[in-house]
Amino acid sequence: MNNLYFTEEHNLFRKSLQDFLQKEVVPYIDKWEQTGEIERFIWKKFGEMGFLGIKYPEAYGGMDLDLFYTVILLEELQKVNSGGFAAAIWAHAYLAMTHLNAEGSEAIKQKYLAPSISGDMIGCLCITEPFGGSDVAGMRTTAIKEGDSYIINGSKTFITNGLLSDYLVVAAKTDPTVGGKGISMFVVDRKTPGLSSTKLDKLGWRASDTGEIAFDQVKIPAENLLGEAGKGFPYIMQHFSLERLIMGINAHARAEFALEYAVKYMSERQAFGKTIDQFQALRHKVAELSTEVEFCKAFNYSVAYRLNKGEYVVKEATMSKLKSTKVADEVIYECLQFLGGYGYMEDYPLARLLRDSRLGPIGGGTSEILREILAKIIIDKKTYKPAT
Repeated sequence: MNNLYFTEEHNLFRKSLQDFLQKEVVPYIDKWEQTGEIERFIWKKFGEMGFLGIKYPEAYGGMDLDLFYTVILLEELQKVNSGGFAAAIWAHAYLAMTHLNAEGSEAIKQKYLAPSISGDMIGCLCITEPFGGSDVAGMRTTAIKEGDSYIINGSKTFITNGLLSDYLVVAAKTDPTVGGKGISMFVVDRKTPGLSSTKLDKLGWRASDTGEIAFDQVKIPAENLLGEAGKGFPYIMQHFSLERLIMGINAHARAEFALEYAVKYMSERQAFGKTIDQFQALRHKVAELSTEVEFCKAFNYSVAYRLNKGEYVVKEATMSKLKSTKVADEVIYECLQFLGGYGYMEDYPLARLLRDSRLGPIGGGTSEILREILAKIIIDKKTYKPAT
């Protein structure tokens, strides 16, 4: 499979990334998990290494590389055993920055995208609302045009990088009378008057700062509009394919990491005079779990290949997230069991892995919503088309 999708250049990139993460990130993970705040220096180091600009144009400091470099980045980020740290990085690089690159004007790209690639600015994407959840079209936040400005009022919640980011990519209704067809996208500077954030206390992903954002008469220039007014919903739906695939890849990578750790532990842990990897009940469970992970991994790679060619893979990306996050939860639950009492201890990685993995079937569209989307595609023959 590696030969099918990954070249020697990909493999060299993976090795350099692994070395970087072990040297620059892993020593700080426990500290960031405890404080709930990722220190700014690491963003700059990521930028200097080019890791934040992998898929973005060279004109703004990016490397314009194919999607499998992103796959490698996502997979290796899962192996530092901090879903929160990984989320902070990919939410910046593949949620906020995706909208800047796809819909931003040249001025916006120069002001926000280029420093995002260099690690000098951090972004977040604000779509989910306290009363809306996965119901994007039902959002209540408004952006009403007044002269050469827009006035934003409303709130967002569960926003990764919601407190420490320098700018926010915000979805709001410019025409509240037409439902989802009235949504537009904006970039908002963190220091804009009327904008405030509240930190949320989470079960997992504890290294990332997750916030609830309030907009009270937040006035922004009209040129901060991303793309066309009223096209926000199609933009969001188009980029959901990448987001869902990202979460699918994250899931198979953390499941693989959990299995590798558990198998190594089982080869060293003895009971009744032999290592526990020699007990048939455990051996067969490992075989079954490994098969599930490999199926997800192969499917996710195939979807990444098609997305990289420019295909619109909304159905397949939705399947990726739905299945892979379910499998990851099951695998990590069983891997914790393999460790017995030690699996429940914070000194071992499975406790954090279990907490972090549980967000998979929730974030980026709940599994319930994804099943209904797939049902519409498969049963009702509904078709989705890219916005651009």
